[in-house]
Amino acid sequence: MRIELNHIGKKFNSEWIFRDVSFTFESNQTSAILGRNGSGKSTLLQVIAGNIHSTAGVVNYTFNGNQIPDPEIFRYLALVAPYQELIEEFTLPEMLDFHFAFKSYIPGFSRQKTIDLLGFPGNNHKHIRQFSSGMKQRVKLVIAIMSNVPLLLFDEPAMNLDQSGIDWYLQLMNDFTKTRTVIICSNQHRIESGFASSKLMIEEFKK
Repeated sequence: MRIELNHIGKKFNSEWIFRDVSFTFESNQTSAILGRNGSGKSTLLQVIAGNIHSTAGVVNYTFNGNQIPDPEIFRYLALVAPYQELIEEFTLPEMLDFHFAFKSYIPGFSRQKTIDLLGFPGNNHKHIRQFSSGMKQRVKLVIAIMSNVPLLLFDEPAMNLDQSGIDWYLQLMNDFTKTRTVIICSNQHRIESGFASSKLMIEEFKK
């Protein structure tokens, strides 16, 4: 999936959050949108995801040489974000079954292999509301990464993860995302800098 931002701008009321962003996210590469809290990273990611419209400019999506219409882009992506909620009344298997009724697993994976990858022994029958914040974040990440889509969008993916959780997340990124386009919003430059091949500094576009 190749994504071209052409002079993208977004304003709320009379205030521009960012303006005139032109940038290309190349296929099969991991890129980072970096900036401090409140700088507009999440807003730009939502524009890319098609969740909100830009005030100016256009986003072009190309997959296997074909242009993807804006209303269809949701079929090609998986998103992890702090504002994205899990269904806390579900158990883990129920949550996976619900999500993967809409997206297929990547080849070679299934519900059980995904549960094993999470490493939550003894928690399969607990409701997700009983999970810690770090466990919930792991569930969000593994659901997205195990989805058979060419585009992964992550907003602060290391949020609520301790060091072992960060190591687990980085291993997943290394093992399962090399043939996909990944865009990460983060203010933790140290974590993302190890594998992001390109970086968009959002504060350069605040005018």
